[in-house]
Amino acid sequence: MKPVDPRLLRYAGAARGFLAASALIGVVQTAVVIVFAWLLTDAVTGAIAGRDVTTSLLWLLLTALLRGLLIAASDAAGTRAAAKTGMQLRSALISAVGRLGPGWLAQRNQTELAVTAGHGLEALDAYFARYIPQLVLTVIATPVVVAVMWWEDWPSGLTAIITLPLIPLFLILIGMATRTVQTRQWQTLQRLASRFADTVQGLSTLRLFGRDRRAADRIEVTADEYRRETMKVLRFSFLSGFAMELLASLAVALIAVSVGFRLLSGDLTLEVGLFVLLLAPEAFLPIRQVGVQFHAAAEGVAATEDVFEVLDAARARPVSVHNSAETPRKHRSGAELTPRGDDSEELRTADQGLLVVEGLRVRELPPVSFTAAPGTVTLIEGPSGAGKSSLLAALRGAADFDGTAACDGHDVRELSPAAWLAWAGQTPGLMRGTVAANVALGDPAPDGARVRAALDAACAEGIDPGRELGVQGSGLSGGQAQRIAVARALYRQAADPRRVLALDEPSSALDPETEARLWRSLRARADAGATILLVSHRRTARDIADGVVELGVSA
Repeated sequence: MKPVDPRLLRYAGAARGFLAASALIGVVQTAVVIVFAWLLTDAVTGAIAGRDVTTSLLWLLLTALLRGLLIAASDAAGTRAAAKTGMQLRSALISAVGRLGPGWLAQRNQTELAVTAGHGLEALDAYFARYIPQLVLTVIATPVVVAVMWWEDWPSGLTAIITLPLIPLFLILIGMATRTVQTRQWQTLQRLASRFADTVQGLSTLRLFGRDRRAADRIEVTADEYRRETMKVLRFSFLSGFAMELLASLAVALIAVSVGFRLLSGDLTLEVGLFVLLLAPEAFLPIRQVGVQFHAAAEGVAATEDVFEVLDAARARPVSVHNSAETPRKHRSGAELTPRGDDSEELRTADQGLLVVEGLRVRELPPVSFTAAPGTVTLIEGPSGAGKSSLLAALRGAADFDGTAACDGHDVRELSPAAWLAWAGQTPGLMRGTVAANVALGDPAPDGARVRAALDAACAEGIDPGRELGVQGSGLSGGQAQRIAVARALYRQAADPRRVLALDEPSSALDPETEARLWRSLRARADAGATILLVSHRRTARDIADGVVELGVSA
C-alpha cells in the first residue's frame, strides 16, 4: 500500500487541499513541540535554581492549549476532507461507470461495487483524520526535532538517527505480512454483501424450492469467515503496535541512559540534558502513530484502490463523441451531433431515426443485417437463444459486437444510448418513487401531461401517476410493471421523435386484449413517423410489422 496514492490527488481535489493544510498544521505543531520542551526545561531548571517561573508556566500553559487546538483542527480538517473526498470519488465513480457503459457494468459484480462506493469510502475517515496527519507530521517534525537534538547534543542526535530507521523497517515487514490478510478481509466483506443481496432478491424462489435455510447457512459461514479475517487483522495490528512501541521505547531509553551518564560525569548540563530528553519521545511519536494508524486506514485505502481501478479504466477508454467538448461532427447525411451531456444529447439530422445494421455479431451468434426506417415497425423474431435480446443489448451498449450499426449514418458505439434510443427491456428496472418519476426517468423537467399520455399509450391508464412504489417497483403486478417500463420508453421517444423506440418482449406479461391494444398504440406511433424496433415471440406482432427479421440459432 502506497502511503499516499498519486491517483487520490488526481481524482479528488479535496485530498490536495487537505495535504496542504496538514503540512501547514504540521509545521506549526513542530514549532509548538520544540517551544513546549524548551519552556518546560526552563521552568524545571528555574525552579531548581530558585528563580520565579510564573511567566514560564503561563507560556507553558498557552503552548499546551495551542497544541491541543492544533490536534483538534487536524482531526476536524481530516473528517471534513474524508467526507468531501468520498463525495468526489463517488461522483467520479458514477461518471466513470456511465462512460464505460452498460456492457462493462454487466461484467462486474454490482453489489461489490456498491459496497466499495458505500461502506468502503466511508472508511476513509481513519485514513484522513489520523493516518495522513501523522504521516505528514513524520515527514516534517521528525527530521526537525532530530536536527535540534543534534544541535544541542550530537551524541543524542546520532542515537536517534541510527535507531529511527528500524521503526519503518519493521513497519514495512509487518505491513507486507498484513497486506494479504487485509485484502482477504475486504474481499470477504464484498462476497458477504453479494451473497446477502442475491439471497434477499431470490428469497421467494429459494423458499419455494426449500433452499432458503441452506442460503442462510451459507451467509452465516461467510459472516463467520469475515469475523475470522477481521480478528487476524486485529492481531496483526496489535503486533505492529507492540513492535513500534518497543522499538521507540528502547531508542528513547538509549538516549536517556547516555544523557544520564554524561550528566553524572559533568560532560552535559542539566538544561541541555533535560531539553534533549523531552524532545526524544517527540522525535519517535509521529512515526509510531503512523504504524498504529496504518491498519485503521487499510480498509479505506483498499476501497479507493477498487475505485481507482474503475476510474483508470474509464480514463484509458477513448473519449466518445457524447463525452467530448469538440465541435459537432458531420456525417454522410449532412447531420450534426450536438453534445449536450450524457442524458440530453440529441441527434440533429434530416433522416430522423434511420437505423442500418450490417453484419452485427454478438459473441458466437450469427450475424444480423437489417434496416429500420422512420414510420415503420421492424419485428425481430427467433427461437429462444437466437440472439434477440443480445441484439438490443449490443445496440444500447450493453454488449460488444462486430460489424456495424449506424443511426442516421453515425456509429452507435460513438453515441450515448440516451441520444438516439428509447428502450424497454424484459426486466422493468423500476425504482423507488412515484410512477410518474419512473416514467419520466432522466427528464430534468418532467411533463405531467406527457407522463399521462405515455401511460395511456402503454395501456396503463388505470395506474395513478402519483402512486408510490417500493424498492425495484414493488407494489405492482408483473403486467403493471411491464406497462410502466413501456410507458417510460414511449415518454422518452415522445420527448424527441428522432429516437428509435426499441421494445424487448413488451407484451410477455399481458393478456391478449391488452396486447392487442398495445400493438395498435405502437402502430399509431409508427404511423406518426417513429422508428420502432420490436422484439416479440407473439405471432400477433406480425399484424403491425412492416418488416420481419428472423434470427436462427447458429450450428
